[in-house]
Amino acid sequence: MSIFEALVLGVIQGLTEFLPVSSSGHLELANALFGIKEGNNLAFAMAVHGGTVLSTIVVFRREIGRLIAGFFRFRLNEETLFLINIGISLIPILFVGLFFQDQIEELFSSNLLLVGAMLMLTAVLLTFSHYAKPRHRPITPRSAFMIGLAQALAVIPGLSRSGATISAGLLQGIKREEVAKFSFLMVLIPIIGMNLLEIIKGDMASTSEEVWVIVTGFLAAFLTGTFACRLMIRLVNQGKLLWFAVYCAIVGFSAVMYSMFFA
Repeated sequence: MSIFEALVLGVIQGLTEFLPVSSSGHLELANALFGIKEGNNLAFAMAVHGGTVLSTIVVFRREIGRLIAGFFRFRLNEETLFLINIGISLIPILFVGLFFQDQIEELFSSNLLLVGAMLMLTAVLLTFSHYAKPRHRPITPRSAFMIGLAQALAVIPGLSRSGATISAGLLQGIKREEVAKFSFLMVLIPIIGMNLLEIIKGDMASTSEEVWVIVTGFLAAFLTGTFACRLMIRLVNQGKLLWFAVYCAIVGFSAVMYSMFFA
């Protein structure tokens, strides 16, 4: 992988991890259409995911600090309840990771038809959530589990994780600012856990040339991820997700047409 390819993949990962347009789908499109191959470079994959994790921690550092402080008061306070709901939301993705990992990995084969269809489904979810009547409900264990189901389904390339989870929250009437915060914080544990498992299973050896590729991917993902995370919070609070629905519909339809007539 060249430094340019690392930069492109890092930027794609950073922007699309938070914007509701599917990071996995766009990486698959990049691989299929432009010949950019991420290959089996475990260190690079971990670097770009680590960059987006770090950007989430930076953006939500005060909130994370407040949650940790509240948890260690060892009382059933607002912070503890929030963390309990986070834990409940992780049940579906844990189930998928334990029992369907091999099947999910088979989906990542530059299948533009699947990616395009899932992007169009993302567009439908964003459209419905845009017109959903705001009811300002708090996050409950039930709603947290439903958001978790959306996150589990979003392992399919092309179905946006942030789009699916935020839409699931908005369709249940949860406050916009609450669902955005919950959506971005709930993904930290699965990504960190997945990377730790890959470290245990994989080979992290890299040549001196690959180090610069890894650094480039990490920095690109971190910088663009920090920008995208802050932008997405603002857009969710302002209720401006419809344009992303239009974008996903156009890209998804184009991917389907390309796969049917040109691939």
